[in-house]
Formats: sequence, structure tokens, C-alpha cells
Amino acid sequence: MNKPFYEQEPELNVFGQPLQPCSTSPVTGFFRNGNCSTGPADEGRHTVCAEMTDAFLAFSKSRGNDLSTPMPEYAFPGLKAGDRWCLVALRWMEALQAGMAPRIVLGATHQSVLRHIEIEVLKKYALDLS
Repeated sequence: MNKPFYEQEPELNVFGQPLQPCSTSPVTGFFRNGNCSTGPADEGRHTVCAEMTDAFLAFSKSRGNDLSTPMPEYAFPGLKAGDRWCLVALRWMEALQAGMAPRIVLGATHQSVLRHIEIEVLKKYALDLS
């Protein structure tokens, strides 16, 4: 039996290098390991390491994904501007189309994002390019 495609993916960033941590305070990632790593269980593909802004948090809340309200039952502290968080790639694209996309850390953004977003677009929002 073959492994599902996503299980075979190495944990690399958009440059094909080892995936860097996104945030350990608060701890982010689908697997809550600080990385925007992914796997078969991560149906939403939490693969874009983004730095939160007040504008993006308000936008996300308006779309039904409240990232700013703490939810202690899930050990979720709530996010504030300046926090880094692994976003669903399609949510980041939705924010991009609405002019609300937050800046991102390319070294901590999973390479699978390149299936949906061109590297040139990502670079325009990169925090880690000089």
C-alpha cells in the first residue's frame, strides 16, 4: 500500500531548505510544535507562517475564524498583533485578495504553499528577505 502523498513530503520551506520554527510563544502549528509542518490530518493545511496584525485579525474574525479571543479549553491564548501563527494557505490567499494579507516568514512557511501561491507573491510579503 502506498503512503498518502502528504506523508511523503519532506518538511521543507519555500526555498527547499529545512523548515524553520514559526512560533513557540504562542506555540503554533497544526501539531502545536512551533512549526508550520503538515500531514494527512491537517486538512486545512496550516502552512503559512504569518505575523499577525490588528487588521488581519479583524478580517479573519469577520470571516468566521476568530483568532484573537482566548479559548482556554483548547489551550489557545488568543493572538495579538506581532504574534506569529501558522495560517491555512487558502485563508492567507483570501486575505491577499481582500488587501488584508499579513507579512510572512518564508523560512518558516511550508513548501506546499507553492502549489497555491507563486513565490514572487510570497516574496512581496516576506519579513525575512532583506
